[in-house]
Amino acid sequence: MTDLLPAERDRILAKAAHFSPPDYVLADGRRDLVGLSREELIREMEGFGEKPFRAKQLWHWIYHQGATDFSVMSSIARPLQEKLAAHFVVSRPEVATDQLSKDTTRKFLFKFRDNEAVETVYIPDRQEDRGAVCLSSQVGCTLSCRFCHTGTQRLARNLSAAEIVGQFMATRDAYGEWPSPKGETPRLLSTIVIMGMGEPLYNYENVAKALKIIMDGEGIALSRRRITLSTSGVVPIMDRCGAELGVNLAVSLHAVTDELRDEIVPLNRKYPIKELIAACARYPGASNARRITFEYVMLRGINDTEAEARALVQLIAGLPAKVNLIPFNPWPGSSYHPSTPEALRKFANIVMDAGYASPIRTPRGRDILAACGQLKSVVENAA
Repeated sequence: MTDLLPAERDRILAKAAHFSPPDYVLADGRRDLVGLSREELIREMEGFGEKPFRAKQLWHWIYHQGATDFSVMSSIARPLQEKLAAHFVVSRPEVATDQLSKDTTRKFLFKFRDNEAVETVYIPDRQEDRGAVCLSSQVGCTLSCRFCHTGTQRLARNLSAAEIVGQFMATRDAYGEWPSPKGETPRLLSTIVIMGMGEPLYNYENVAKALKIIMDGEGIALSRRRITLSTSGVVPIMDRCGAELGVNLAVSLHAVTDELRDEIVPLNRKYPIKELIAACARYPGASNARRITFEYVMLRGINDTEAEARALVQLIAGLPAKVNLIPFNPWPGSSYHPSTPEALRKFANIVMDAGYASPIRTPRGRDILAACGQLKSVVENAA
């Protein structure tokens, strides 16, 4: 399989082009600067007749200060501010809906210029005054995992780097997370998880571009250790993700046999468990300090027996790993049921006794369909 990975990787990336996002130039001809890499922003300014240092100034205002209006960019002379405003914009996705759960989880439905929409969730940490932003990477999904609400929505298209970064920036806007005039920067939004709608590695180029912008030390400056990318196991892209991004890896496992995983995670038919675990073993930087997270949705009577817990321990033996046990979160039309508390406890104890951390995730945002596996958006919701 290893010799076939480059060809398979290229095929995946070529296929992704069919679902590419639109190149956003507004109807009036202005270009959105959000989502451009440093190099692209420099070229844009050079084409505009400005020196490269202008790109550095703009980068600071857009990604460090969170400015959306050129008139507040005080290090740029007013005539140039006006010239920039005539040719460019610094945009955010539109907040179509904003829901707050009784447990303070917050879900946004962000709508883009073509009226496609995705859901983004902020999950506060109950022990600390901070939390994680769960970003989406695609409008819909192709994987059709049986327990996932998003999998019932057809893939409309990939998100652009601007749309991925824009989700985080718009969430920062909502929480006032940009530096204050005194230079203080709150850090409520301290972590990013790419676990929302879509399979990130089927939109790798845009996801990678967005994360490099987010990690840039002169902008948002979020450490790679604060970012976790979740995949259902697109094996040919996992190596590249590790080498180029080095963010934390989470793997949606959910079963310990190919027979069951073929059924509930159909991608397994293409990249079976043995190949997936081998890719995890190769993942750069995986260590006791940076463990791979295996996500395991607990489905009553399907994958939650003590025998399966012991098989899981054998499967991940030797890997620096932890296992997140996720109680199934029901959604309209779903046929599965959450495991019983007793089954959850027995499963977790077996994994923990083998030396692996095995927290049982507390469902967050269920009342607004914001919990794991519940995200779904359609154009009608955003209209």
